Amino acid sequence: MFKSFYGFSKNPFDKQQILEKEAFISRDHKEMLSRLNYLKDTRGIGVFTAEPGQGKTFALRCFAKSLDGNLFDLKYIPLSTVTTMEFYRQLCTILNLEPLFRKHDMFKSIQDRMYYLYKDKRRPLLLAIDEAHELNPAILGDLKMITNHNFDSFNCFALILIGESRLNHILDKPIHDALRQRIVIHYNFEGLSDPEVSDYIQHKFSLAGASPSILGEGTLPAIISHCHGNPRLIDNLMVEALTLGAQLGKQVLDTELLMASINNLALI
Repeated sequence: MFKSFYGFSKNPFDKQQILEKEAFISRDHKEMLSRLNYLKDTRGIGVFTAEPGQGKTFALRCFAKSLDGNLFDLKYIPLSTVTTMEFYRQLCTILNLEPLFRKHDMFKSIQDRMYYLYKDKRRPLLLAIDEAHELNPAILGDLKMITNHNFDSFNCFALILIGESRLNHILDKPIHDALRQRIVIHYNFEGLSDPEVSDYIQHKFSLAGASPSILGEGTLPAIISHCHGNPRLIDNLMVEALTLGAQLGKQVLDTELLMASINNLALI
């Protein structure tokens, strides 16, 4: 309802309405893309962690959009709360392999397919596993073995693990020493800085053709204080504030309205 009231062409705070080319290039976003581009050429294991809502999966989406599909084969696994056998079957399916009865047979088929994509097709696999902090420890152990090709002499695919910050603590456990030693890229999101929060909101306004003057004086510190540099929380707060502002007929979002919206979302 607020789009027409404020003259928005679209809701720029709705992730479904933002294209990859319209992404706000924060420091975290830029750093993740840079490391993913390095990883795609060197292969090996990359780990990317952040608190929920920081934009790590969106950054992966932007990376996937930028890839040349003739040179790389990116596969994405969003379901990590599975058993080891279910994970193997899931991996076989996305690699167009027939899931087999025995784990050993699937392991060999998976390694053979990865080698084939790298050596024969010259289109190496980039395997991205989201919500990796939910992975069964046994799966993490098997991932270490799957990356071992030809007596561990080279990397024929890239493994991208994306998860919440607690994935770092999981990988720090002694049982995962061998896996951790194979990690070539490790980046943890810091969240939007205070100046980036302002730039982020203004960027979103510009995508909708809206005036930056909609955000009243003194409101930015409240947004920074209660959203902690988290893009998803900022998006949610701005939608709530714009909706409330339209209901009250306010052309400018003032501090009182922002605080009411913060209270509605229980961000206090």
